[in-house]
Amino acid sequence: MAKVNVSLDAELVVEVMVLAGIGSPQDAVEAVVRDYIARGHRTEARTERTDLKLRETDIRPQDPQG
Repeated sequence: MAKVNVSLDAELVVEVMVLAGIGSPQDAVEAVVRDYIARGHRTEARTERTDLKLRETDIRPQDPQG
């Protein structure tokens, strides 16, 4: 797997380490990135289901109005 080096503000990394209870800066940053990706996947899944429901609603014939 390819590795990437990124410079981050030390205070940010320490805050993540404290909040997550992780002792390694590398592990703390990886945890944040993995959480962000997982959250994005969950959002996509919810949005996709909503889109499907909206499409199903649009497909059904509407009652006559008036």
